[in-house]
Amino acid sequence: MGSVANLLVFGIIFHAIYSWSIFDIYFRSPLVHGMTPVDPPGPAPAKRLVLVVGDGLRADKLFEGRMDRAPFLLGKVLDQGSWGVSHTRVPTESRPGHVALIAGFYEDVSAVTKGWKMNPVNFDSLFNESRHTWSFGSPDILPMFAYGASDPSRIDMFMYEAESEDFAKDDASLLDTWVFDHLDSLLESSKTNSTLSALLHSDKIVIFLHLLGLDTNGHGHKPNSQEYFDNIRLVDEGIKRVERTLANFYGDDGKTAFIFSADHGMGNRGAHGDGHPDNTQTPIIAWGAGIAKPNRSHPTGHDDLSAPWNLADVQRKDVNQADIAPLMSSLIGVPYPLNSVGVLPIDYLANTDEYKALAAFGNAKQILAQYITKASIKRRTELFFKPFQPLVLHNKITERIQHLIAQDDYEAAERESTLLIQLCIEGLRYYQTYDWLFLRSIISFGYIGWIVYSTIFIVRTYVPEDVKRAKGIPISATMVNSLGLSVLAGLSIMLYLKESPAAYYLYVAFPIYFWVESFKQRELVTSIIRTPWSQSRLSVVGNIVIYVAVLEVLVYTYFRREVLTACLLVAGQLWPMSMPKLFRERHRTLVIFWRLATVATSVFTVLPIDVDENVLLVILGGFCVLLSGFAALYLIPKYTASQLPVTRSRAAEAKTQSLTVIVVQLVILAVSFVVLYTTSVSLKAKTGLPLLNSIISWCTLGAAILIPTLDSVSGTQHYLRRLVIIYLSFAPLFLLLSTCYETLFFFCFSITILSWMLLEKQLYYYDNKIYRGDNYAEVVRDDKDNKNRSLTVTDTRIASFFLLFINVAFFGTGNIASVSSFSMSSVYRFTTVFNPFLMGALLVLKILIPFFLLSSVFGILSRVLDLPPFSLFLLVLSTTDIMTLNFFFLVRDDGSWLEIGTTISHFIIASAFIVFQIILFCVSHVLVGKVLIPRGVNSKKTK
Repeated sequence: MGSVANLLVFGIIFHAIYSWSIFDIYFRSPLVHGMTPVDPPGPAPAKRLVLVVGDGLRADKLFEGRMDRAPFLLGKVLDQGSWGVSHTRVPTESRPGHVALIAGFYEDVSAVTKGWKMNPVNFDSLFNESRHTWSFGSPDILPMFAYGASDPSRIDMFMYEAESEDFAKDDASLLDTWVFDHLDSLLESSKTNSTLSALLHSDKIVIFLHLLGLDTNGHGHKPNSQEYFDNIRLVDEGIKRVERTLANFYGDDGKTAFIFSADHGMGNRGAHGDGHPDNTQTPIIAWGAGIAKPNRSHPTGHDDLSAPWNLADVQRKDVNQADIAPLMSSLIGVPYPLNSVGVLPIDYLANTDEYKALAAFGNAKQILAQYITKASIKRRTELFFKPFQPLVLHNKITERIQHLIAQDDYEAAERESTLLIQLCIEGLRYYQTYDWLFLRSIISFGYIGWIVYSTIFIVRTYVPEDVKRAKGIPISATMVNSLGLSVLAGLSIMLYLKESPAAYYLYVAFPIYFWVESFKQRELVTSIIRTPWSQSRLSVVGNIVIYVAVLEVLVYTYFRREVLTACLLVAGQLWPMSMPKLFRERHRTLVIFWRLATVATSVFTVLPIDVDENVLLVILGGFCVLLSGFAALYLIPKYTASQLPVTRSRAAEAKTQSLTVIVVQLVILAVSFVVLYTTSVSLKAKTGLPLLNSIISWCTLGAAILIPTLDSVSGTQHYLRRLVIIYLSFAPLFLLLSTCYETLFFFCFSITILSWMLLEKQLYYYDNKIYRGDNYAEVVRDDKDNKNRSLTVTDTRIASFFLLFINVAFFGTGNIASVSSFSMSSVYRFTTVFNPFLMGALLVLKILIPFFLLSSVFGILSRVLDLPPFSLFLLVLSTTDIMTLNFFFLVRDDGSWLEIGTTISHFIIASAFIVFQIILFCVSHVLVGKVLIPRGVNSKKTK
């Protein structure tokens, strides 16, 4: 079955490919091409459309208090237009939100990973269908529609520099003022440019104003800040200014329609991306040509969300975000975007019943065209095609609607059109999920096959063959290979006829390979089953059941991080009770230390993740780390120097070197305190990030990498000293990336995993009777002289603890399944200029630091327990796909946006978790692979 290295490489490739499977199954691109454009009925009520997008504007922050922050827009809500909540989908990021608004479809989730500015997929949009569009705003948004247009010359872009998006700026609303000013400049320049003037006075034109100030202030100051509220007032004044300017420019001709909305909301911590209602609920206000006036006679549509807004006297008309695209198309009379699945919100239109019926029918025909195209593609590639039965006779449905319109039964025609739209959307859904059963079965067999394959590998490699092992049942390898190749060939032919993408062949190949290799080991497996076991079979099965139960509990912690608190408390208090009484008495201090550490760490998984910045808590945690560093200055020479096989002179030299490195690290930590405090004061004073502080922060990051690297080449060293060096190397960096209680978590988590390692070490010595009387000795031996033991079923306890600590590290200071639970302000000591990839990389680094510590401890523990290299790690690696399978079947692409986003995050985390473990092992090998570990030996009491 190959070497360990081959297994690891194979595991990385397998999980990387299978991690993408949910996007091929659940989130394939819904787009089809080749449809004929469908025009809305004429004449168009408006000649021009002004689309204003307040990037990052939450619905409640605009509407609450009867819109006291936006009096101009309040006037539109009360007297001139229609309003409601626009419900977005995950991921609640700028690109997908704008695609839904302007193109009318919910972009496949995988497209977000392919680039922000360019189009990862070809799609039609309102801008593409317009005669001309002028867009103003951010360079992160505007290019995606301009470069994707069939005629890029019909879209003009006016963008500020990317460096302007600085979260630490005193007034990020200046970005919005820039947009309003440049629109004025465009209109002014048309007075001396006859071509531009003629184009501005033509019909079917769009003016797009992208206002990034709210998003920037939301990230920099949070959505409950005065800066965010002031920005809402500025946007309100700016829109008032735009309406007045355009009225003057066009002679108040009444042919301008206005749509104001947002791409996504903003979480309380100044982040977005997940499906929390704060991120998915955005405002929509429409007024002007073709827009219905407020409905005060029947003010329906209100619920608990809008109850505090004091707007119950006006009807609230909610829409899905994609519905806004066909609304805008109908207002200016351009074809509905070809890929739109938005449903035209008829109650937003002010027009005749005939117009509304024709508009709804046109909307239905446009979505029906997508259905027909998708059905024809599926029919062409399926061997046994099963059509969507409700639309087999779709021609008769369209004929009936046309007949109703001809009979002036507009209300019935509108109902039938709405029904046809729903059937088309269901039909599109039917063909979107057509291959789900087949694909999900293949993926399931793949994951189960990996578990079986890797488990057999561990048994072959790390469980020595017993000379008394019973004879197993052999099997012909040639027969198994032939059967596997036959199945692979058959499935490949089927995939080829279905015109399946290349990834599908890989999805099929992996499970076939795993099961073929596993069946070839039948003789080994049956031999183990037939051989009498050293432990009772009931005990072995019990340990396995408990281990699987632990994995299932850890699955639940992804939904309720508070469960980790219970897990830590149970582990901290009950595990010592299962230890022998003599052991507890002999190591009373260590047991108490473990119990206190788990209690302290358990607190963090019940603390709220949505907290404001608290520099004092950050410094308090850093002070705890500093005290522990001073303790290390005293304890490390005492506990390590006497155990190193060196002469006295070299021991003294090693002691001096140990102290020097630790002192340098403590100085860096103290400097970090100063940088943290002064940067916080500067940002609160809105004077920006001091250049010197930024330089020191980046140097601290470099030191966190450089010091452990240089220290490792200085020669072999005691494992406790090495752990202290690693701990103090990352502490200043973690402190600079913290905003509240994270450094306290760093301290408590570190002492917890250290006490776990020491307890496991002493328990192993006790179980193996490495005692004589009350004392034992520890001596340093070369690993080559040490005899490794084999894995046993009781080692599942070590694996369980490791997985528990992995999850504690994941969820200790936030919910890693929710992007917005990690505050963007964590990176402000390094940079405040908006750069999603740099900022994201720093956040990921912050999340990874506890794992670096855990991987180091786990790597040392494997050697302390005399286990073969890779064995304990592979035990974890081979079994955690039990969790992945849970999350694979829990993935949803329907329901609430919160449910969709959460299930996607859970699967990606669990699947990537396997690859992540491999990376952790490599990090562990680099950090602690060459440390000296004293071995326990029998000794008499010394005087």
